[in-house]
Order: sequence, then C-alpha cells, then structure tokens
Amino acid sequence: MLDAGHGYNTPGKRSPDGLREYEFNRAVANYAKQLLDNYKNVTVYFSHSDQREVSLTARTDKANNLKVDIFVSIHANAFGSGGWTNAGGIETYVYPSRPPAAYQLAQKIQRNLVIATGLENRGVRTADFHVLRETEMDAVLVECGFMTNRNEAQLLRSETYRRTIAEGIVKALAEQFKLQRKVNVAPVPAQAPTSAPAPSSANSAATARSSGLYKVQAGAFEDLRNAEELASRLRKAGFDVYIDKE
Repeated sequence: MLDAGHGYNTPGKRSPDGLREYEFNRAVANYAKQLLDNYKNVTVYFSHSDQREVSLTARTDKANNLKVDIFVSIHANAFGSGGWTNAGGIETYVYPSRPPAAYQLAQKIQRNLVIATGLENRGVRTADFHVLRETEMDAVLVECGFMTNRNEAQLLRSETYRRTIAEGIVKALAEQFKLQRKVNVAPVPAQAPTSAPAPSSANSAATARSSGLYKVQAGAFEDLRNAEELASRLRKAGFDVYIDKE
C-alpha cells in the first residue's frame, strides 16, 4: 500500500510559497505505482483519495483489512513556524521497536534516495507515528525533502525530482522483496515537467549540492522507435527507464 500523506485541504501542510504537500506526495505515489506495475505478482493499493480527506485510522484500517505486505507512507518535511529555514535532507522512519524487515527496507530507501538526490542524509529514525504503530504489517514513512527549504521546495515542485523519488522507493522495494520484472513492459508515461525558478546562488558546497538535480541521459532520437529500442535494452539490463518528449 502506498500512502500519500495528508490531503489537498489538510491545514498547514504547505510550503511558505504555497506548495501543498499532498500535491508532491500523490505525484510520487502515482509514479511509484506505474513503476511497480512493471513487476510480476505485485498489486498496489492507495490509502489516500484525491476526492476527500482520509483519516489516519481509515488508512491503517484499509491496509489491515486488505492484509497488504508493506505500507509505505510518502511525505515532504517541514521545520520552523512557517517561514523559510536551512533545515534540509532525507529521512526515513520506522516504529520504535525497529521491526527488522521494516528497518531493512527503510535503510534501502534512505540509501537510494540520498544517492539519487544528493541531499543531506538525515538517517533512518524511529517515531510513534499512527501509520507505523497501527499497521499490522511492516511499515515505513519517508520524508523526501523540506518544504521550508527554498532549494528543496523547488525540487519538490519538479516532476523529474518526484519521479526520481519514486524510482528510489521502488528500487528498494524490488530489492527487499526480490521482485521480478515483467517481460516487454511499456515505458512509464512521462508527464510535462513543472517549471520552477532557478535556485538562488550560494557559497557553501552543501547548499550548492542540494540546489539542483543531475540526471544521466542515455540517448536522444528524432524517431520514437529508436528511443523505444534503447529503452527496451536498458530495461532488460535492469535499469528503470522512462522516455521524455521535449
């Protein structure tokens, strides 16, 4: 079960410049489902809804009733009393008893996201959150960057960053559960990127490292068939691939 934390109208869950946390959370969940659909014997459920606010109890009750194997809650972080701050980075949570399988998955997710984004590694932590306490299955909660950090808020608006976060989470799930890819799966549909203003310059190396996102492109073609052929070869080699049209 993928859990996009909060909802469109949850009070206070937004950046100082108006980005709603749920907008980011749901986008990552959608991308992650698209990627997980490429694996055999995987069924993905959502705990959230775009039409209404869903309580924490309703979310965990749904997961327990469906007897899912894993519960992944997706969030964006915040710090301070509503203004911009310097707090930043990625952190992943498990219940204080540190269930072994949940802790292993959290470590995999944390490692993948820190490597993929270059953001500060805030580590795997424990917390008595409802979605970690009341789920009968292993559960993790991922904080994917700070809405109260100017640079990271810009990343959270980016479809490329959202897709990167989804890829990191799915890679960890595939490793944890030894998932096998389907044969001849279609490329993940690309969405139009969300434009964002260029991050402000900074002198420190840490700020410079977190002010943008670097992606490796494997090819560029005028003929879609050539792009699909390369994507197929890369996918067979074990890479998560998407085709983006400019």
